[in-house]
Amino acid sequence: MSKEPPVSLKIDHPPATLRDIVQDKMREAIISGLFKPGERLVERPLCEQLGVSRTVIRETIRYLEAEGLVQILPNRGPIVARMDWDDARQIYEIREKLETSAAIRCAEISTPELIAALDRALVELDQAIASGSAGDLYRVSTEFYRVIFEAAGQTIAWEIVQRLNGRIGRLRAMTLSTEDRKTSGPAHMRAIRNAIAAGDVSATQAAVGAHLADAASVAKRLLEQDQE
Repeated sequence: MSKEPPVSLKIDHPPATLRDIVQDKMREAIISGLFKPGERLVERPLCEQLGVSRTVIRETIRYLEAEGLVQILPNRGPIVARMDWDDARQIYEIREKLETSAAIRCAEISTPELIAALDRALVELDQAIASGSAGDLYRVSTEFYRVIFEAAGQTIAWEIVQRLNGRIGRLRAMTLSTEDRKTSGPAHMRAIRNAIAAGDVSATQAAVGAHLADAASVAKRLLEQDQE
């Protein structure tokens, strides 16, 4: 008996806006690897799979192109964008600067409400990893960092991170659930939470740095393997 695929393009519930739900489904398909790097995104099959018009598919492809998940090639059309280590390295460098600043601010102003919000995100993160849902993993990991940036009052920095979130999601899908890490992704995130809860600025900075250095090391290895 064949196993159910981890990602389905079927829309199970009526969306608040059709465009948003199609974007979520397409993003999840790319992040999870259902659509492979370099794979062409052909309008007609996508319309049939998702049950939407070509106009919605074209809008979605333009949106995902802006996120860096789709690339438009001359005489070929849209494909799933490839990511190499140089791209990933730059993303991790940006994340380190922005996330360290936001997390340190949270440690300085640590409140019970902030810690409770981080705890909820971490519980949901464990559930998402157990379920194997790339969409849930993307949503919950994004929520963990949204709590940190908004609590720090760094809304502009969060806008910058959101523009990278599609590509960050692809990297997280690779690294968070990797089993051969000395310290798991969720364990690193709990260390960040604990340092913020303790109001320890030095420990917070160290926890963010350790998390991103470890994730970058895993991403580098996996991306370079893909290029071989």
